[in-house]
Amino acid sequence: MNVDENVQLGSIAEQVEQIVRELAAAGKLGMSQLLVIGVSTSEVLGHRIGTSGTIETAAQIYAGVEAVRSEVGFIPVYQCCEHLNRALVIDQPSAERLGLDIVGAVPVPKAGGSMAAYAYRQLKEPCLVETVQAHAGIDIGDTFIGMHLKRVAVPVRPTIREIGGAHVTMAITRPKLIGGSRAVYELSENITAEQSAGTCE
Repeated sequence: MNVDENVQLGSIAEQVEQIVRELAAAGKLGMSQLLVIGVSTSEVLGHRIGTSGTIETAAQIYAGVEAVRSEVGFIPVYQCCEHLNRALVIDQPSAERLGLDIVGAVPVPKAGGSMAAYAYRQLKEPCLVETVQAHAGIDIGDTFIGMHLKRVAVPVRPTIREIGGAHVTMAITRPKLIGGSRAVYELSENITAEQSAGTCE
């Protein structure tokens, strides 16, 4: 599918802003929570991933994310391509505060990808980290962000399923539910006698 000529760069920022708002609301994202963002700008333009990325497309996606981040306060982390082992761009103060493993490289379009390269150059103190456990994630172009999500991932269906030629998927995460048949997952004053009967230990 070649959609290069039909992609309106100005509309990309608006579409990204819309889906980021949907995800932030679904995941109740707030200050200091991580949002991992994987992007193939090639796929957005209708080309095979890793073949035709552009900084101009990355700039539009970045603008859409920033429009929501500036209000909500989450920490965006941008996934690099496989040539940098899918490391992530983040601002260094956040990385240090969260105790993340910083690694040494500077992403460029041919080794890191256009999105990561652009994001790196927008931050005042950028760095790369090897991995994160993000609270939520957006994947634009099937770049596979699952390795950087907390357990357990819960899919969120965006109202916009494609941006340009790129397939869009999103997820939030929730804590693991532990225990067996006796386990209770919400605090309530109306716990029944049956639930409280028996012993443990």
